[in-house]
Amino acid sequence: MKEQEVAKEILEHIGGQENITSVEHCATRLRFILKDASKFDGKGIENIDGVKGQFFASGQYQVILGTGFVNKVYNVLTSEGANQKKADTEDKSAYKNLSPFQKFSRTLGDVFIPIIPVLVATGLFMGLRSLLTNLGGTLDPSYLALSKVLTDTAFAFLPALVAYSTMKRFGGSPVLGIVIGLMLVATQLPNANAVAGGTAKPLLLNLFGLNVPIIGYQGSVLPALVLGIIAAKIEKWLHKVIPDVFDLIVTPFLTLLSSVALGLLVVGPVMHEIEILIVDGVKFLMALPFGIGGFFIGSLQQVVVITGLHHTFKALEVELLATTKANPFNALASGAIVAQAGAALAVAIKTHNTKKKSLYFSSVIPAFLGITEPVIFGVNLPLLKPFVFGCIGGGCAGMFSSIVHLAATGMSITAIPGVLLYLNGQIVNYIISSLIGLTVAFLLTFFLYKPEELPEEKNKGE
Repeated sequence: MKEQEVAKEILEHIGGQENITSVEHCATRLRFILKDASKFDGKGIENIDGVKGQFFASGQYQVILGTGFVNKVYNVLTSEGANQKKADTEDKSAYKNLSPFQKFSRTLGDVFIPIIPVLVATGLFMGLRSLLTNLGGTLDPSYLALSKVLTDTAFAFLPALVAYSTMKRFGGSPVLGIVIGLMLVATQLPNANAVAGGTAKPLLLNLFGLNVPIIGYQGSVLPALVLGIIAAKIEKWLHKVIPDVFDLIVTPFLTLLSSVALGLLVVGPVMHEIEILIVDGVKFLMALPFGIGGFFIGSLQQVVVITGLHHTFKALEVELLATTKANPFNALASGAIVAQAGAALAVAIKTHNTKKKSLYFSSVIPAFLGITEPVIFGVNLPLLKPFVFGCIGGGCAGMFSSIVHLAATGMSITAIPGVLLYLNGQIVNYIISSLIGLTVAFLLTFFLYKPEELPEEKNKGE
């Protein structure tokens, strides 16, 4: 099988199993932490049939394989003894060479990536319901209720998902994370949005003579994230100090009691206010006149992908969806992605070298499906100008998206598949935005990039 051959060749070019400290994977890439970095043969890896590129970022050697195939190769590697990164412990070797912001981004990625599939599915359900209603269909009340079960459940209990994933990431008991998250959205607590809208009043808790307002945090992210970290730390500390004979009973009891008390009285109120400021700031930037904010974000979104810090945006998208029921950032990212595809397509058409032309065309296909790492690291970035032109195209698409207030119903699917998130009457503007990014990047690259700038390009078929 092809994945077995690719896994074998990758091992040969990274120093074998014994050189792997840990290996994990995301949607498209294998991520290695190696004991001896000098044994990593980047050129050799790039020449493996099935590998779309490689780079070093966030303290890891990353090998681009593409969606689906990366899972198969990863399974082969781990079944043959590669050290899988343990999700329930902090891998210090992966973090020791990272800046504080890189560590923050990696942490957000570790927390939010596992719950993204649920949010993607929820967004698709929203899009399909919008399509039916926009086509003039009237849903039977029972079907409408069932559709709300599909579209509202994930966000109604979002703190439970976030707290679960956070506890798992920081070495706590995931089931305690679920309970802590559910306590933040308990039906006995008034909804924070309802309180803010004046349709509900906070629950007043008499604490040492002071009336402390208590609210629920339905749809919130930061309170569950921060509380999950604190709860994991508390639980691990309790495991150390509580005698084994009492540990099973006392540790969960004290973890839940202290965590929920902190969450409702301290962490929740503070983090909720910070959430409001963040969302208002993003909305302000995207609402700048003439699409200035959209151009800025659309131009730089793929630059952030190079740094590996783009997972930071996942938390932002979740927050936008939870609080506003719309995700304008998805439209900006999608325009930037299609623009990079357009630039790479122009490079592929103009390239004379047969082998490189084939590689470039094969890298463009995943980009139109929302995966840009192959075109960024395998085509545009090494040539630089196409990458810059792609960023310009992304900025132009982002400007249009901001002007027409384009916003998705979900997250994490972009480019062609992203159409499903704009079935609520926005599909025409989404297509126009994508075409703007594609056309601008393609034309700039086609007319301003010269393949002869690279000597080896002159030798056709070499």
